[in-house]
Amino acid sequence: MYDKVKSLADKYSGAMINLRRHLHQIPEPALLEFETKKSMATQMKKLGLEVNTDIWRTAIVALLKGKKDSPCIAIRADMDALPITEKTGYFFASKNRGFMHACGHDAHMAMVWGAAKILTHFQDELPGSVKFIFQPSEEESPGGAMPLIAAGVLDKPKVHAIYGLHVDPTITAGKVGLKKGPIMARVDDFNLSVIGKSGHAARPHETVDAIVVAAELVSAIHTIPSRKVNPLDPIIITIGKIDGGTARNIIADRVTLFGTARALNDKIGEKIPDMIKKLTDGICKAHGAKYVLDYRVGYPVLDNKPEIIDIFEHVITDMHGKKAVDIKERPGMGAEDFACYLQEVPGAMMLLGIRNPKIGADKPWHHPEFKIDESVLPIGASVLAASVLEYFNRNKLKVKIIENEY
Repeated sequence: MYDKVKSLADKYSGAMINLRRHLHQIPEPALLEFETKKSMATQMKKLGLEVNTDIWRTAIVALLKGKKDSPCIAIRADMDALPITEKTGYFFASKNRGFMHACGHDAHMAMVWGAAKILTHFQDELPGSVKFIFQPSEEESPGGAMPLIAAGVLDKPKVHAIYGLHVDPTITAGKVGLKKGPIMARVDDFNLSVIGKSGHAARPHETVDAIVVAAELVSAIHTIPSRKVNPLDPIIITIGKIDGGTARNIIADRVTLFGTARALNDKIGEKIPDMIKKLTDGICKAHGAKYVLDYRVGYPVLDNKPEIIDIFEHVITDMHGKKAVDIKERPGMGAEDFACYLQEVPGAMMLLGIRNPKIGADKPWHHPEFKIDESVLPIGASVLAASVLEYFNRNKLKVKIIENEY
């Protein structure tokens, strides 16, 4: 069966590459993916799927029906691009100035389309259904996953498991990274505004210097990971931007710190705002300053379910060999709102290697020269499609290959 899946993936590799290149030329930011939505809705309708373009904003949900609606497996792709000016030199580079698919979402959509194309060959004998979710706004918190869940994307039919895939420039092209349990971090954002009292730089004793208070806070907040949390529970707190002051000889009355907090344990992450508040209370009180903390809870820990990773590992080994499996020992501190789906239904995300220095595919995500090795697109599509069939098989449901061409 999986030899047939691999053969079909290879057959449609050219179509996937062409689709990816088309999408690469029309990158659009979060919730403004109008042309992307139009393109993907058209492509999914051509496959004969039921396509819902009205579920929420620019999202698309396509349904491949088998013999029954249930069980239902979902495959998710993200759609949005980044506000980056492209410098890849691609002949199919972005036509939307100032925006770029620098995180691989164009490839994700192409591979999910490829998986859908493959699975249409099995449709008449599928014991359940497959739902393809094209989600906007992954890059911009609070993300598109939670609104889509609230809109019912996991219902009608009810989703029993969900698969995700993300390209990874740290993994050699042709390999697939897998890890059971946490693989990406919880991430929250916060803005901490220190309110002091302005005055002349020559008379600091008459003021409350918000810059001095903020400087102490930067140092103090960065002690939370090293002194307030068990070192076996890794967290990161970063102050990435500071805004304050008007002139070199004026004591600033307001400074805002812009930060992010990441943790690999949601329970630990939930304690971070209280720890920041306790430190800020003491430091501001000592200086006679006030403060406002705007803490925004973001994406949860992405926690891969072991039973789904087992499915991925089985089909990768079967189709592409044991050497194609890259078992990750450690998680990363990046974040993904695919994690929100995993709080509702079992699922997992795999990491598809795209690294190939010979063609310049060795830059990190969100880099203006970010490239992928397009030869891996059939691998991603085949693993997604075969993992759907394997899920049905493991539920003691047999799937017969149907030879039909489109």
